[in-house]
Amino acid sequence: MEMFRSNVSEQQFQTWFSPMRFKSYDAAQKELAVYIPSQFFFEYLEEHFRRLIHITINRFFGADVTLSYEVEVADNVTVNQESDNNMVVEAAPSKFAANQSPVLAQAVGMAADLDSQLNLHQNFNNFIEGTSNKLPRSVGQAIAEHPEQMTFNPLFIYGPSGVGKTHLVNAIGVRTKELHPEKRVLYLSAHLFMVQFTDARNHNVFNDFMHFYQSIDMLIVDDVQELIGLKGTQNAFFHIFNHLRQNGKQIIMTCDRPPVSLQGMEERLITRFKSGLMAEMEKPEENLRRDILHNLVKHDGLKIPDEVINYISRNVNNSVRELEGIIHSLLAYSVVYGKDVDLDFAKRILAGRIKFEKKVVTIEQIITCACEHFNVKEEEVFGKSRKANVVTVRQMSMYLAHKHTKLTASKIGIYVGNRDHATVLHGIKTINTRLKADKELQRHLEDLEVKLIGKEL
Repeated sequence: MEMFRSNVSEQQFQTWFSPMRFKSYDAAQKELAVYIPSQFFFEYLEEHFRRLIHITINRFFGADVTLSYEVEVADNVTVNQESDNNMVVEAAPSKFAANQSPVLAQAVGMAADLDSQLNLHQNFNNFIEGTSNKLPRSVGQAIAEHPEQMTFNPLFIYGPSGVGKTHLVNAIGVRTKELHPEKRVLYLSAHLFMVQFTDARNHNVFNDFMHFYQSIDMLIVDDVQELIGLKGTQNAFFHIFNHLRQNGKQIIMTCDRPPVSLQGMEERLITRFKSGLMAEMEKPEENLRRDILHNLVKHDGLKIPDEVINYISRNVNNSVRELEGIIHSLLAYSVVYGKDVDLDFAKRILAGRIKFEKKVVTIEQIITCACEHFNVKEEEVFGKSRKANVVTVRQMSMYLAHKHTKLTASKIGIYVGNRDHATVLHGIKTINTRLKADKELQRHLEDLEVKLIGKEL
C-alpha cells in the first residue's frame, strides 16, 4: 500500500486504495485476488490507475501475475467483469445492472451492489467549456462536489441533439462517484426506464421496482421526452421523483426541449421539472467548436493545420457529434490514402458533409461590419466625407448590400446617407472594377463576407 500512497494524492489513496482488501495469493498459479467495495471501484481503478497497479504487482509478486477483483457486498461477494493487462476478473451472473429487469434485482436483493451505468470516458476532463454550456457545466460540477446541497434539484438540462448533454450528465455522475464513492448513482435513458417499468408490471414485481429506484442517491435520466404519452410510466416516475426529492436525493434530467414544450407530459411532472434549475445547452459557438476540434485532434493523434481547424469550426455549427464524425472521417481518409490533411484535402473530403446555410444579412449588419473592419465611424459613412478609406467603406457597403440583400439601389441609397440610386450604382461599378486588379481589396471583401455569411467563398 505504501507504494500506492507515494504515487497518488492522499485523497486518492484514501478514496480508491485504502478500501481495497487482500483476499489471497496463489504463488504456484501466480494468481492474486483482492476485494473492492463496488463495480465502480473496478472501473475507476482500471481507467485511472491500471498502469500503477500493474507495476506495483510486478515489483512485489513478480511478472505474469494475474490479478482478480471481487466485489464485496455485506456478507456476499460478487465478481466483476474482465480487465486488461492480465488483471482478469470473472463474470458475475447475479450482479444487478441498470439494464437488467427488476426480477433479477429481486433475486439478488435490493441491497446488491449497483452498477451506475456511467460512461467513464465522458468526464469533466474532456468536456470543453464554452459560452453555450458554461451554466450547466458549472452547476453540474457544484452538484458533484456537494451532492448534499439541494439548491439545484432537480437539474433539467435541455437543448438540441448532439450538443453534449449526455456527456455532461455522465461527467456529473463520474465526478460524484470519484468524490463520494458511497453514493448510489444511476444513469439510464428514459426509454430503458419505460422498459423496466413494463417488465416489473408484467412480472408482478412493481413494488420491488419502486423500492429500488427510491434507494438511489443521484438519479440521472437521459432524454426524458421519451416518456411523452406513457401515462403509466409517467405516474411511476412521478412517485419516484417525489420520494427522492423529499428525501434530499439529487435528480438530473436531459431533454431535447424545455419543459413548457413537453406536450403529452402530465402537468404535475412538468411543474416539478420547472421547480429546480432549467439550464439550456445551445449549439457550440465558433470558439468552442475550435477548442473541441483541437481536443479531438490531440486525442486521435491526427496532425491537422490550424487553417483546416478554422475552416471546419466556421462552417460546421450543428453539433459536437458532427465535429467528432468529421475528425474521424479525416483520420480514416488520411490513413487509407497516405496523405497529410491540408485545406484542399479537407475541402474535398468534407464536400458532401458540410451544408452551407446562407445567412440572412441586413444592410445595417453590412455597414457595421465594414466600419469595424476598416476602423471607420458609421457617421462618417453616412456623411459627406471624401476621405479615401471612408469612400471605400461606403462603396463596399453598397456593393455588399446589392449582392447579399434584395434591396433596390434606391433603398440602399437611403440607408447609406440618403444618396440617390445613381450614386449607389456608381459605387457598385467602382468596386467591381477595383476587384479585378486590386488583390488587397479582394482579401478585404473575402474577410467581410466570411464575417457576414460565415463561409468561405
